[in-house]
Amino acid sequence: MSPTDLAELLVRTAMFAHLGDAQRTALARQLRWLCLPGGQYLFKAGEPAEALYLLRSGSLGVFDGPTTLLHQLAAGECVGEISLLSGGRHHLSVRALRDSELLRLDCSAFEALIEHHPRAMLDVARVAMQRLLQNARRDTAPDAPRTFAILPVDANVPAHALALQLAQALEAHGSCVVIDAELGAGRGSDWFAEREAQARFVLYLDCTDDAAWRQRCLRQADVLLLPALAAQPARPWPESAPGHPSRARHRPRHLLLLHPGRQLQVGAARRWRAQFCGELMHHHIRDAEDVARVARLVSGHGRGLVLAGGGARGLAHLGAIRALREAGLSFDAIGGTSIGAIIGAGVANGWDTPTLMHEYFDAFVRGRPLSDWTLPLVALTRGRRATWLLRKAFGAIDIEDLAKPFFCVSTNLSGSGRVVHRHGPLWLWLRASSAIPGVLPPVLHHGEVYVDGALVDNLPTDVMAADGLAHLTAVSIRADIELRTGIEDFATPAWWRLLLQQRRGPRWPGLVSTLTRAAMVNSEETSEHCRALAQRLITPPLDHIGMLDWKDWQRAVEAGYRETVRVLEAERA
Repeated sequence: MSPTDLAELLVRTAMFAHLGDAQRTALARQLRWLCLPGGQYLFKAGEPAEALYLLRSGSLGVFDGPTTLLHQLAAGECVGEISLLSGGRHHLSVRALRDSELLRLDCSAFEALIEHHPRAMLDVARVAMQRLLQNARRDTAPDAPRTFAILPVDANVPAHALALQLAQALEAHGSCVVIDAELGAGRGSDWFAEREAQARFVLYLDCTDDAAWRQRCLRQADVLLLPALAAQPARPWPESAPGHPSRARHRPRHLLLLHPGRQLQVGAARRWRAQFCGELMHHHIRDAEDVARVARLVSGHGRGLVLAGGGARGLAHLGAIRALREAGLSFDAIGGTSIGAIIGAGVANGWDTPTLMHEYFDAFVRGRPLSDWTLPLVALTRGRRATWLLRKAFGAIDIEDLAKPFFCVSTNLSGSGRVVHRHGPLWLWLRASSAIPGVLPPVLHHGEVYVDGALVDNLPTDVMAADGLAHLTAVSIRADIELRTGIEDFATPAWWRLLLQQRRGPRWPGLVSTLTRAAMVNSEETSEHCRALAQRLITPPLDHIGMLDWKDWQRAVEAGYRETVRVLEAERA
């Protein structure tokens, strides 16, 4: 690294930017260059602090334990200063997420810097305090990635065209450059570091049979993008690096399934995902709109929609979605609980607004999903009608077959608590997510018992936020129906007297209303926290609608529409 390049790097580093030219020159003489291969530790928690490190190129991850990534360091950032200031041992581990180059400042040289330039101590302390606060916020998503490797499964994939489309989409969020084998041939690490310093995003593209260049792409990337033609038979990638999580070195992997004819290939996601182990995200790409969605998601600019449960009140989601679409807003990922999950699945499936209205009117109003009453040994209804209506609406597709990323939440009564479903039969997990205890029978699957997700998390924005989406819109259905009565009693009267009371009043609370209301009470505290995570929160006023008043569907839809319009107008004001 030339003295000029080193001086420019020090100027861009917050900790040393205040130093004069002579001071930076003196500091540069104390720095020692080292290369850290991807996956290798720089230091581990508990080891003594011996140096401060300045990242020249590559990417470092700050980990709590072996896998919990707290913070991602980019070129020009320092690490190790907190432990040096405390004079003790490292509290967290730092590992290279990809091949990285660093400059090391030993403890003795660091202390000499502080002694001769006391102002440096103030800047070091500021950086250290910011880092401490950042590490303390465990709910903060890691920093957005900057470099991507596009590694097609074979030469049949139109990877070059895909790279150009992705680059154009990424330009909306910052400058982007595509480097292929021809452009990168014979270049040294300095050249790649300079390209990464100049552009906000870099796409490393491999569409040749050059094994050395493919390995270079792997080494340079924060994120691996793995395109394949969805209709082709699934097979492993040419090298093991993207396939095995230990070799991926904790870098996110995105499987890009290309559908040239716009028609999604049902079952393609399951077939191709079976070639991998460990965490893997997948995306269906049919057109430029899908490419733009993928660009937002992989770069940390995704927009998510989260829909709450709430029985018949949840039909307000239909009005909210209509208003959001009229305002030109779309979403890159969808999640929800109970009826919010059911309606969200339609959005993720690409249904337009008239289709949404038709399908859910047919299912909930005309279909009467809770009409198959039975002897209440397990629940008040048999659950067969609700299941039949879900299968009629969505068929036999898996969650992975939906056009956009989707999840739903259920409650596992066998010990796991909240479960987030991203894979498997869509109708099955929608049925589990909406299984109100006592009203609908639970879903029994592989020896486990699943019921309504509203018991533990009625508005799962925390799940969406953990996925790294930048902006969340949430439609919250509050469980604030007050069950009141003018009766003072502790046991129900004879059936004929109870029948007279229910006709003439005051009434006992109905069994279904009591069960439905109780199912949402426990999640209210969680929902308050989750509401705070949404950048756009829509809470339609639904006091006039009961939890199972499906006949009031038009009023619920209109309430959701009006409140969403009001929220959007307030944003523009």
